[in-house]
Amino acid sequence: MFRRQKRIVNTAERVSSHLKLSNGDFISKIDALYGLMENCGLCPRHCGAKRLKGEKGLCGAADKLKIASINLHFGEEPPISGKTGSGTVFFSGCSLKCKFCQNYPISRYCAGNFYDTSELADGMVRLQEKGAVNINLVTPMHYMPFVAESIFMAGKRGLKIPIVYNSSGYEEARLLELLDGIIDIYLPDIKYSDDKNAMSCSGVAGYVEINRKALKIMYGQVKELRVNKYGIAVSGLLIRHLVLPESISGYADSFRFIARELGGDVPVSLMSQYFPAYKAEYDGRLNRKITEMEYSAAVKELIDNNLTGFFQNDINIGS
Repeated sequence: MFRRQKRIVNTAERVSSHLKLSNGDFISKIDALYGLMENCGLCPRHCGAKRLKGEKGLCGAADKLKIASINLHFGEEPPISGKTGSGTVFFSGCSLKCKFCQNYPISRYCAGNFYDTSELADGMVRLQEKGAVNINLVTPMHYMPFVAESIFMAGKRGLKIPIVYNSSGYEEARLLELLDGIIDIYLPDIKYSDDKNAMSCSGVAGYVEINRKALKIMYGQVKELRVNKYGIAVSGLLIRHLVLPESISGYADSFRFIARELGGDVPVSLMSQYFPAYKAEYDGRLNRKITEMEYSAAVKELIDNNLTGFFQNDINIGS
């Protein structure tokens, strides 16, 4: 599915970050995360929902951890999936309201089941036992107090594999600061380079500034993507970009930002699988798949900016 360009740093095996934190430091981070959740400020919307008292936030979440699935997943980028799979945890709800969300039953309708933190911790350990190369937290932001507590528990129960934070890239800076030392690999989106399109397509204000600040914070914590001798990611930043019809995503400016502010050693996963899911069929700009020409133009722009990464079709992309 993905084809990789060259230039990803190889490194020795390493201890996962969460195992290096002292109990006191980890517990302090968990407490601070619950503090952000009280009048909810876990995401940049700062909706102020009293979630610990059962009030739902704009993300659809309240005071209980809700998960759509906990399974091995093989469709991620090669260093994330490996040969034995990524241990993905899909969380219900989302702070974005994307018209084209491909997982809208989970993100918009909050499909899933309730778990307590101990059950999630056990689920993480079971994924490791099944051969998962990492724990891949998909859209976890609005549940991070619970999730951090679960990671702490799982570490005591033998969890050793890296933790992946897989997100929309629309992140609260304070939350990211608290994740320093817990997360090994950041896997964020860079969705837009134009706030009008971000509002029109995903219903959020100020996406560009918030997203770019978040990417800088992530890079400051984990640096470039590093893989072990088997090609499995152990730490670092890998950025995803979904190509949208008519260049709505504004990839050219996004790639220039990555090259200028983060550097060519941060790989980009350039995704071609867009299709008009959910409400996109009612939007004249979004109601079709992208063309091969549109995807090829995005690949060329990526290469022209001296960036590297992963590609999802068989066109000639150079080396």
